Amino acid sequence: MQMISRRNFMAVAGAAAVASILTACGGSSSSTASSAASSSVAASSSEAASSEAVGKIAKVALCCDTGTIDDESFNQACWAAVEGYMGDNCQYYIPEADASDEDRETMIRQAVNEGAEVVVCVGYLYGASLAWAAEQYPDVKFIAVDVTQFDIGTDAIPDNCYCITFKEEQAGYLAGYAAAKDGYTKLGFLGGMAVPAVIRYGYGYVQGIDAAAQELGTKVEVNYFYGGQFYGDANITSRMEGWYANGTEIIFACGGGIYTSAVEAALKNNGKVIGVDVDQNYLGVKGVADGTYAYNPFVTSAMKGLSEAVESSLSTIEEGNWSEIAATNGNFGLEEGDYVGLPTAEDSWNFKTFTVEDYEALKAKIASGELVVDNSCEDSVKPTVSEFTTVNYIQ
Repeated sequence: MQMISRRNFMAVAGAAAVASILTACGGSSSSTASSAASSSVAASSSEAASSEAVGKIAKVALCCDTGTIDDESFNQACWAAVEGYMGDNCQYYIPEADASDEDRETMIRQAVNEGAEVVVCVGYLYGASLAWAAEQYPDVKFIAVDVTQFDIGTDAIPDNCYCITFKEEQAGYLAGYAAAKDGYTKLGFLGGMAVPAVIRYGYGYVQGIDAAAQELGTKVEVNYFYGGQFYGDANITSRMEGWYANGTEIIFACGGGIYTSAVEAALKNNGKVIGVDVDQNYLGVKGVADGTYAYNPFVTSAMKGLSEAVESSLSTIEEGNWSEIAATNGNFGLEEGDYVGLPTAEDSWNFKTFTVEDYEALKAKIASGELVVDNSCEDSVKPTVSEFTTVNYIQ
């Protein structure tokens, strides 16, 4: 997968935002007074009132999802974009695992009080907090990743907020289809928490596995479990060891740092892993190089353009084009461009028989609308599968 460029990302953001309005299921500092004051030095008061300020953002804050900043996935990808764009003029904030809406509001308040003009909030759990923050800080711009209007709970997306969501079900489908086509018949899904983005990944994965199983005429079995957190621990590792020991060949580890439990268990049982959000193959390569891993367990990763989305949004603000994306929800998938998918670089393509050409052909069907992946993100509404597929949903 070659992620789309920042310029092309924003070129279709408007169209994606319009389309996403029809989607009901969610993903889920000084204020600009200082920049407005500096702009007024170079522009008349009437110009300042009628146009957007163009210039460097003073400071950006990242309010993370639960987990850690170095989760090699969701939080880290967003932080890499913020830090890469802003240099030293940024700060991140990590909530506790059991953080409440009030706790998230406190983090946002701290970010604004410490000089943030733009606050990037990641994870649908920020919905209610954003409803409060957007009203409390009308001069602060909020970029909300994996958050929708449904999550915010307002009649419309606030004017100072831009929501970014992805069609994770498409990436999950591609990963599941590829794994089953490659010959894996006992597969697993380890989700972090049962939140909309994770559910879409997982249900897409099941749909892809079932489609391949039908084409092959092969029986497959899927173990499906949410760990209830976005980090690995001894209990989850033990459960994954049991899966591998009982025949599971490959596990899609979908939930930030929870991948560590899947990898640890895989390495003890000669198992394989599918990464999430970013191309996690480098973790396997690094592990082999430094002697931590006996082999690289990563076969592929189901990715979405987190870094590109955040960086592009910051660029749009600095270019004075915030009004083009404010109060909208950009919902990005293959129909809009190369926003989700699997890594196709030679070093990251670790399938045995499923080829890049096979993958590109499947991806093209989704992009054209010939193949539609169900995007349900209700935990209670399981994907329909054929007689070839057995899914064990484990509580």
